[in-house]
Amino acid sequence: MAQQRKIQDYDPLYSFLRYYVDFVLKLSYRNISYVGRENIPTDGAIIYAPNHTNALMDAMVILAMDRKAKVFVARADIFKNPKIAKILRFLKIMPIMRMRDGIDEVRKNNETIEKAVDVLRDRVPFCIFPEGTHQAKYSSLPLSKGIFRIAFQAEELMPDMPLYIVPVGLRYGNFFRFRSTVRIEVGEPINVGAFRKEHSDLAEPEQMTLLRTILDDRMKQTIFFIPNDEEYDAKYEICAAVVKNQVRHIERNKRRGLEAHFAANKDTLRELQRLQVDAPNVAERLITLGNEASVMRHKERISLSSVSIKYPLLSRLLMTLFMVVTLPYNLVASVLTLPIKALAEFLFTKLKDPAFRNSVRYLLNLVLWPLLMIIYSIVAYIVLPWQWALPITLALLPAPIIAHEAWRLVRLMRSDIRLLLNKPLRARYREIRHIIEQNR
Repeated sequence: MAQQRKIQDYDPLYSFLRYYVDFVLKLSYRNISYVGRENIPTDGAIIYAPNHTNALMDAMVILAMDRKAKVFVARADIFKNPKIAKILRFLKIMPIMRMRDGIDEVRKNNETIEKAVDVLRDRVPFCIFPEGTHQAKYSSLPLSKGIFRIAFQAEELMPDMPLYIVPVGLRYGNFFRFRSTVRIEVGEPINVGAFRKEHSDLAEPEQMTLLRTILDDRMKQTIFFIPNDEEYDAKYEICAAVVKNQVRHIERNKRRGLEAHFAANKDTLRELQRLQVDAPNVAERLITLGNEASVMRHKERISLSSVSIKYPLLSRLLMTLFMVVTLPYNLVASVLTLPIKALAEFLFTKLKDPAFRNSVRYLLNLVLWPLLMIIYSIVAYIVLPWQWALPITLALLPAPIIAHEAWRLVRLMRSDIRLLLNKPLRARYREIRHIIEQNR
């Protein structure tokens, strides 16, 4: 009897499709930046521990970190349909129960843990989101015990192979907008065996508690972390208000793009923390301004991009020029990609959680656009000579991206106008920037 294929085994079809899947992922973001990949251990088994903020896209950006296959876990309820379960297994995803499923269901995780250990023994990276669920915020949730149970059991069964938990921080420019940005930072790994040896005087539950604290701290170091409290919205607004000024200081140290933006935001949070200790009245005024600005901006549907853009005048001129020059192509691209846009908008009405929006857009472009291209190509070759049909077909390939960028620019231009006409809101941003600059 043939031995059953294990989830981590090499699959030629999976490996072939990875090229296309990773390619579409790169097209789904204007900028993807991987930081700290040199921290990934090469001498043992790896458990990736990323924060969880953007549904399926979190797994996709982790998968694309390198060409290695990785095994993931997902909540068990989506495996109830046998056909879906078969697809998920092909994608190297296995189920895990959560406390909300009930204690009887959680006991079934023993099988998952055994399979996870088997994956690690084969030196295939295993990825589990230790927060257990996702939230679309630049914050964090308490870590569940699952990752530590897997790590401890695996470490006991692999005494001759180092096992590492590797924290990974995901920072999206926007959780809900397609073609945003994403920064992925690999943090300092934790050698599980060395940790347990160092703390052998502690009982296993105490070791888990301590390891949870260490992992939580290292994960927070890799992300743009704002405590999820009543000041969250205000602090986020303050960071956006001053980022373009802060980036200028950061760029003097030769950091650019997402790195400069990330460092600027963390500097602003540190400055706020300092002011809350050294000048509480100033900090209180900043929080008040941040809250007021957040409420006003959301009410007027103004994008934070309008607030935080580095060179507003130059950007607006370039946006306008781009729209004028590409208008004929944009019109055609918008019409031809309308089935994707219409289906996406329909599916959005069915979503209870907006964090799945980018996942929906990604999957639609991954599956539906190739089918549409086949149809459009057939029509082109039927009604036109091949000398015309071929260049037209090639020109249509990037249509979903071009059409989306056109819609994005229109949306941002409308947002810019709203901000320009809103003097009270602009006055609050000016005061926030002035206070931060005066207290640097």
